[in-house]
Parts: sequence; C-alpha cells; structure tokens
Amino acid sequence: MPHFILDCTEPILEQKEPKEIMQEVLETAFSTGLFVRSDIKVRLNPYPLKHSLVMEGEEDFIHVFGNIMQGRTDEQKADLSRKIVAKLKELFPDVPIISMNIRDFEKASYCKKDMV
Repeated sequence: MPHFILDCTEPILEQKEPKEIMQEVLETAFSTGLFVRSDIKVRLNPYPLKHSLVMEGEEDFIHVFGNIMQGRTDEQKADLSRKIVAKLKELFPDVPIISMNIRDFEKASYCKKDMV
C-alpha cells in the first residue's frame, strides 16, 4: 500500500521507458512523506490510441489512479495529486491530458495474503 496505476496511450512509452515513468511516480509519492518507500506499488497500463477517445480524437493521455489507505487528510491527498501531476507534466510537456485521482481503501475491508 499505496498502489498507483497509470493508464496511458502507447506512444507515451516511446518518449520514456516504462520503468523510468514508474520510478518517477514512486519517488514523487515517497517525497510527500506519506508512505514508506518499500510499501509503494506502481503499475502502468498502456492503451493503443485506437482504443481511446480523448478530446474527441486520438490524443495522448496519462491518468493516475492512486489507491491509498484511509486516514490522510484532503489536503495531503490534494498535495500528493498535484505533485505527481506536476512531475508527469515536467516529463511529458506535450501530452494534452495528465490527471490523477485518489481513492481511499477502507481499513475494515482491506485484506492481503499475510492477513489470512
């Protein structure tokens, strides 16, 4: 925990290596002081342009879904989103759509294999 899942168009991966993109997201999330580095998980899902409709056409995009354990303030979550979007904007200044949202995991219903 936390999990950051990046959806993007395939041409994004022609500009930067997937590992580099994921590492930048990890480092930016870690820099907020909200998470332990070894707990941060990042995944990337590329989509062919023909399988997305952005700005009524085939435009590149990056969207980050941040899934974190409940307990952070709205201000902390907003800061996390701003910092990750700013880093991606720095890496991909010509990508027209870069966005992020945060969802809270509920402690009561969260389970992983070492908890059973």
